[in-house]
Amino acid sequence: MAALLLGGAVIATPDMTLAQSYRFNSVQVDGNARIETGTVLSYTGIARGETVSAAQLNDAYQRLVGSGLFETVVLTPRGGTLVIEVQEYPTVNRVRFEGNRRLKDDALSEIVQAQPRLVFSPTRAREDADRIAAAYAEQGRISARVTPKVIRRSDNRVDLVFEVFEGNNTEINRIGFVGNQVYSDRRLRRVLETKQAGLLRQFIRRDTLVEDRLQFDQQLLRDFYLSRGYIDFRTTAVNAELARQRDAYFVTFNVQEGQQFRFGEITVVSDYPQAEADLYEGVVRIRSGTVYSPTDVENAIARMEAQAVRDGLDFLRVEPRVTRNDRDLTLDVEFVLTRGPRVFVERIDVEGNTTTLDRVVRQQFKIVEGDPFNPRQIRQAAERIRALNYFETAEVNAREGSAPDQVVLDVDVQEKPTGSLSFGGTFSTNSGFGLAVSFNENNFLGRGQTLNLSLSGADSNQNYSLAFVEPAFLGRDVAFDFNIGYVETETFNAPYNTQVSSLGMGLSFPLGEQSRFGVRYGLENSAMTAATAAGAPAIGSIIAGEIAQGEVLSSYLGYSFTYDTRSSGIDTNRGLLLEFSQDFAGIGGDTQFIRTKAAAVAQTRVLNEEVTLRASLRGGMLNYTRGSSRTIDRVGLLDDYLRGFEPDGVGPRQYTAGTHNNALGGNMFVVGSLEAEFPLGLPEEYGISGGAFYDVSNVWDVGASGAGAGDLLYNSGSFRHVVGLSVFWDTPIGPLRFNFAKALRKEALDEEQFFNLTIRSEF
Repeated sequence: MAALLLGGAVIATPDMTLAQSYRFNSVQVDGNARIETGTVLSYTGIARGETVSAAQLNDAYQRLVGSGLFETVVLTPRGGTLVIEVQEYPTVNRVRFEGNRRLKDDALSEIVQAQPRLVFSPTRAREDADRIAAAYAEQGRISARVTPKVIRRSDNRVDLVFEVFEGNNTEINRIGFVGNQVYSDRRLRRVLETKQAGLLRQFIRRDTLVEDRLQFDQQLLRDFYLSRGYIDFRTTAVNAELARQRDAYFVTFNVQEGQQFRFGEITVVSDYPQAEADLYEGVVRIRSGTVYSPTDVENAIARMEAQAVRDGLDFLRVEPRVTRNDRDLTLDVEFVLTRGPRVFVERIDVEGNTTTLDRVVRQQFKIVEGDPFNPRQIRQAAERIRALNYFETAEVNAREGSAPDQVVLDVDVQEKPTGSLSFGGTFSTNSGFGLAVSFNENNFLGRGQTLNLSLSGADSNQNYSLAFVEPAFLGRDVAFDFNIGYVETETFNAPYNTQVSSLGMGLSFPLGEQSRFGVRYGLENSAMTAATAAGAPAIGSIIAGEIAQGEVLSSYLGYSFTYDTRSSGIDTNRGLLLEFSQDFAGIGGDTQFIRTKAAAVAQTRVLNEEVTLRASLRGGMLNYTRGSSRTIDRVGLLDDYLRGFEPDGVGPRQYTAGTHNNALGGNMFVVGSLEAEFPLGLPEEYGISGGAFYDVSNVWDVGASGAGAGDLLYNSGSFRHVVGLSVFWDTPIGPLRFNFAKALRKEALDEEQFFNLTIRSEF
């Protein structure tokens, strides 16, 4: 970097040296080109004819130097004239960055203060270098070094170049805990936002040390323990030690767990004349003896306040009073119904949303202008706004309005991208090479709507679909969805090809806190054609008859019911999912049938939440009263849940040795499963865990299609038993599941599949 010469000289004759003061009748300024002489004189603070001391003259010099405008300053008294010689700092011609790869030029330009056409300042350049180094440190590159250099140009201009040495990532090599006895280090590490460096360190950016993230991790730990009844939990210290080679951190959380508390006596008392305590006690779902959780208390308060709204009682507030019983480790909770202050919502102001419409944000509030103000509802609305995932940040604050009994709600948001466009290629031994294009927008036109368009094609398969979802139809808590699609397949191991065009739309809405109901309409036109590819299986009489039907149009109405305790259940370690749906075809079209599906899935965590146990039971049936089901209608019922067998590998078959072997599917199916998921002892940052499963399945009945077919096998059904092991791997492309299965019981013509790879579906 060019040297900065800061110096001053006072040239004096021998008689002046003895003088203690000076009087200047004139001031001469030399060397200034851009800066006016008057500006230079203003910095000196010396007036013509004024007597100044040597100290004052030195102060004038310091002020000129401190202005940051001059590279060198020299003050020379010459009799009654003060000569000021200055050399101005050059202007910045351009700012460049060299050696940066992780942070692009655009990002660094927003960090530095130096800009073209501004006066160059060595101090500012050093500060900019520190800012760039700090930005790299936030990404875990604490060894990054930035050196500002100056390249001289004509006309007193310079190019300012920041030479960047990025260094390597300083990763978190190990996260440990001291003081934990109930939960293992492995379990607690899964709670943290910060992760250890592992196999996927090139994709995971949470394995570097960020102080703010460590603060957030402490809150996550506290929330984790509080939700499990450890009310005295606290983090006493967080230590981050840097390895001697400065290439890794070792982070240690010192914690105190305390004792686990359970709910004791739960009571409701009323200080609100119109509110009967017995009525409100009935909506409290907390039971004595269960593990204490602040979330359960919050949910109980929310239910009681919702009951007050239904009863027309404004400004009812619920105050929980907790009594601690150390002897039996219980907490008695008394809910006191009181009348809160008479405060109303004057207005809701939304700021920062450049794309998202105001109404999308306002829909997250269950109150409008003029309603009673409820702080709890405001906090819940803030959480719903953040859950939209449309904003980087979302803050909701209340302030006094135009009167003491009026409140203005300020919603400040910062938007983020909500759309994606992806291109990909596919290869399958079944369908060859293909191209896939997908567009997804979760906040379409800023209306909070979801739009998805996907196109994929291969040598033998094509799939085109368009889906649209309006989550707040007509401003209500009602979701409207619309979809249209076309699928054409040619399967090498089946004797037929398929073409399916579909259109569907539906409405769904909540029935309660944990239940949802939906209605839908669907229109589907499908056809089976004989496979013409070389080596295609021979066609039996049943599939030949189904192909002869040509195009079949089905028009149906349906409904679905879902009961889900996974997100709002009292016990966070347990969950239950119940699903039931039916479709009724016959509103026009060529067919008339009832399609029924049901599912029940339960899950719990044991052994200090290290092992997850899951049980599921699913079933379905097709009942045709006009027309008959075809193979393409039947085979899709079971495939999503079948392990240990090839697609269409079980169920009724039409078989004649040496002639044909056609899988037909069935109108009825049932599958039950028991499975466990557990750690494998590998570092959890790898995202790899293990599992084991036991499945029992059955599929049967081809209906009228198989009437009179003498070579029809397994039509009455037969239970298959499968055991297997699974490997779960959370990867950047999604959660993958590797299944290794062995059939314990099967039929002779069933087609086994020892290994398969799927995208893992979360319970």
